[in-house]
Amino acid sequence: MRYVLSFFVGAFLLASATTQVSAQAIESAEPFNVATFDVDGVQMIGLVLRNQLVVEIDAANRNLQQNPAFPEMAMPEDMLGLIGLYEYGLQRRLYEIVNHLSSNGMLNAGNRPSYIHDVDDVDLQAPIQYPGKIMNAAGNFYTHICEGCSEAELEASTRERMANRGIPYLFLKPARGAVIGTGENIVIPHGRTQTDWEIEFATVIGRTGKYIAAEDAEDYVFGYMVSIDISDRGGRPPGDPRSSDWFVGKGHDTFAPQGPWITPKEFYGNPMERLHQQLSIDGVQVQEARAGDMIHNIWELMEYASSLITVFPGDVLNSGTTGGTSSGAFESGTRSGYLEPGERIEATIEGIGTLEHTVVAGEVPSGNLSGAQLPPVVEDN
Repeated sequence: MRYVLSFFVGAFLLASATTQVSAQAIESAEPFNVATFDVDGVQMIGLVLRNQLVVEIDAANRNLQQNPAFPEMAMPEDMLGLIGLYEYGLQRRLYEIVNHLSSNGMLNAGNRPSYIHDVDDVDLQAPIQYPGKIMNAAGNFYTHICEGCSEAELEASTRERMANRGIPYLFLKPARGAVIGTGENIVIPHGRTQTDWEIEFATVIGRTGKYIAAEDAEDYVFGYMVSIDISDRGGRPPGDPRSSDWFVGKGHDTFAPQGPWITPKEFYGNPMERLHQQLSIDGVQVQEARAGDMIHNIWELMEYASSLITVFPGDVLNSGTTGGTSSGAFESGTRSGYLEPGERIEATIEGIGTLEHTVVAGEVPSGNLSGAQLPPVVEDN
């Protein structure tokens, strides 16, 4: 009996020790973001710790593997690879890297290896190069569909929309060419004079999915980042019977800023409880929103999108923007016009980060473009 009891006690202690070690291995000593960046002309992916330190994943992993307790594991070459492998062992390895750096004091000034950089010493780039598709919700904030309204008008409009929300309205935006990272210039196309700003909360898909139920949608998320949906309000040429043209309005180069990095979902929490986003131009705040202003929440948007098209790791879903775009800013008196060259945009989502961009004028096209040139701006009446 004593032998049997000793056996079970020993087994319990061993199991407890194993559980403790396992628990340590599946928790990160501190939260992190993931980023794409350039050092001395070499593009790589890394972890961003404390919003100040950028860790080269590949080099940090090689250092970790010098300890025989950690088996060899190949690191992905780009962000799409990182997202696709995250739930298949990579998440745990990244946690192990962070824990190793933290427990050995390697994040402290004066004790940092060469593969850890100050964020100001690297060139942050768009995190995903490039998303397979960028899905955008249109008219998804109560304050956006009633730009320039009085408080009474907004209240009435919100009540009416709450009672009849309908289904989401989504459109696609191009990726390569349109996507830029923080610090890169937003280019106003030549001849276009009605360029607008829209801060958006970007959800990065982490798993392939089709017909995703809203209650299961968070399981398909990798993380979140800041996005700006730059828009051309100029429309098509006068007299053209087709009044709507989303390609002209949304598809120009540099019109999809994203970043500055991606915050994995486990380090952000429920966006429908904590979302707080703001956009300023030359230091003047023109947009601010919280999750309660959203008509269709992120999970409903994912359900709708995946009912139409399969979503894949690295796809991006933007949840729409709040009031305070050009028309609302004109009405409030905070702006006298659309974006102008030389202005500086800052778009911030609390708990994620800030995108910073300067607006510049596009170059004048050379040669005879014949009928392929951009349509002239339709001036406001």
